[in-house]
Amino acid sequence: MSKFKPQYRRLLFIDQRLRDACGAESLPNCNTLAAEWETSPKTIQRDIEFLKWEMGAPIVYDRARHGYRYSEPDFVLPALRMSEQDLFAFCLAEKVLQQYENTPLHSHLASIFSKIEQYLPENVTVVPALLDGRVSFFAEATTTIDPAIWEAVFQALRLGRTLNITYQIPGRDKPYDTRVDPYHVVGYRGEWYVVGRCHLKMALRVFGISRMHAAAISSDRFTLPPDFDFEQQWRNHFGIMIGGEETTVRVRFRQDQAPYVRERDWHPAQQFTDEPDGSLTMTFKTRHLLEVTRWLLSWGSAATVLEPPELVAAVQSELTAAATNYGG
Repeated sequence: MSKFKPQYRRLLFIDQRLRDACGAESLPNCNTLAAEWETSPKTIQRDIEFLKWEMGAPIVYDRARHGYRYSEPDFVLPALRMSEQDLFAFCLAEKVLQQYENTPLHSHLASIFSKIEQYLPENVTVVPALLDGRVSFFAEATTTIDPAIWEAVFQALRLGRTLNITYQIPGRDKPYDTRVDPYHVVGYRGEWYVVGRCHLKMALRVFGISRMHAAAISSDRFTLPPDFDFEQQWRNHFGIMIGGEETTVRVRFRQDQAPYVRERDWHPAQQFTDEPDGSLTMTFKTRHLLEVTRWLLSWGSAATVLEPPELVAAVQSELTAAATNYGG
């Protein structure tokens, strides 16, 4: 009667026998391995093919010695060892995957998780249900992206090809056509953006992938400018928008809200100053104020803009307009 032993264990067994045979007069073959493992030669043959084609094992058949051996003695079979903490993190990561549900990335990542599970040892079982009811992940509201457009964008990024796109600007009646050299793709607050050179404007622009009605890869190639460095250029940005001159922002937060402001990283170079009355002043630099304005409005009366004057005016204008919606 055959023993019940999963494939993972058989693969380790075959790998060990191939190593033991290095320098030996005889080599293991399907019949000898099957007899020792108490399974069929066909099963061993399938395992060897799996090792060769799926795991890159340099296994060759030595006709002179009627058996298998490694052509590269230093080859190491990929192994996956998971501690209890690793397993918990793995299960948790599957929940975090929810934030990508509206993108093709979700199916790709889900496939990778599935493959990882197949390589786990028999005493390690991934059961995401263990976390159900005890751990939740509230994903940020995300946009829906056309899979064909997603693939076109990333293929153009990989190949260094110009994209022909039809793009819809929010608030505009009709979309327009342009060509874009995709330099960088970034995920930000539920949307994915392409940062690249717009041929229509002849300048660096940011395009939301969900706003693309069509995207096709052209035969034209582009070269990434040597002075383009996404991390460097966006280091002092508050959000994804491209701005002009760098400006200093100072905001005072009410005493009761100060602890909530301090506990998060809102900007890479943020600085906090404790005021005598218990309030908190936050200072940072940025090149665009639109997203800063939206963020400050979410704090309501708890935030007071101190500078720059144009930001004070923008927040004041929005609050005045909003008050009219309620008879103010």
